Amino acid sequence: MQIEMERVKVVIYPDGRLDTDNAARFLGLSPKTLAIMRSVGNGPRFVKRGRVFYFLDDLQSWIAERPRVRSAAQARFVG
Repeated sequence: MQIEMERVKVVIYPDGRLDTDNAARFLGLSPKTLAIMRSVGNGPRFVKRGRVFYFLDDLQSWIAERPRVRSAAQARFVG
């Protein structure tokens, strides 16, 4: 079995920050989805310094904390 993976190019500032577009690309989400998650409080941690930025460590932690599910129905209940 051969697995092909697509590399996603993101820009990360020297201090580990990503802007919204790059953070969304890293997470596999659209910037609009990330903005909605930010407004309702269920997305990854972020900082606002004029613009919104995410730290790579926070994005990786947020991914690791998400529960793994076996169905879309199950995903609705674990949020």
